[in-house]
Amino acid sequence: MPLSSRLALPALLGGLLMVFASGVFAPPVQARGYHVDTLAQVTGVAGWDHLNVRRWPASYSQRTGQLAPLVHVWVERCIQVERSSDWCLVERDTIKGWVNSKYLTPADI
Repeated sequence: MPLSSRLALPALLGGLLMVFASGVFAPPVQARGYHVDTLAQVTGVAGWDHLNVRRWPASYSQRTGQLAPLVHVWVERCIQVERSSDWCLVERDTIKGWVNSKYLTPADI
């Protein structure tokens, strides 16, 4: 096998690996966000279950915490993620991260 062919294969495989990894492990492209700055309640989660809080606004992102049903959270801002629903940056005590907005209901203060 010629030297150029032996060098091309590892470069091709490395390039394909980088393309794959960037699509799977990189945070999703974020649309322009909108500030909410309000209190919300975790809803739509079974009483025995919990809502995962994520590092990035994507279901495959690393989990950084969990929220019990009906707890209140502070919603800092929300964004629309392409081909997904809105995700909101929430905070409660030491837990801060992104949750899918379909599990949040504005709190009656």
